[in-house]
Amino acid sequence: MTNDEKSFEENLKELEEIVRTLEEGESSLKETLERFEKGIHLSNLCAKELETAKQKIEKIVEND
Repeated sequence: MTNDEKSFEENLKELEEIVRTLEEGESSLKETLERFEKGIHLSNLCAKELETAKQKIEKIVEND
């Protein structure tokens, strides 16, 4: 299953884990760059999903 197919919560949990490991600073440069790249991707996925949810909420509120 790709990150694009995972739920928001699964992607957010993975992103939090990546941030935690990056903050520890114990990875090699290569591993750090790979995690950073994946983290950016996950962050973008989560942001898109949040924006979609926000738009749905605004539409619901608008129609009520």
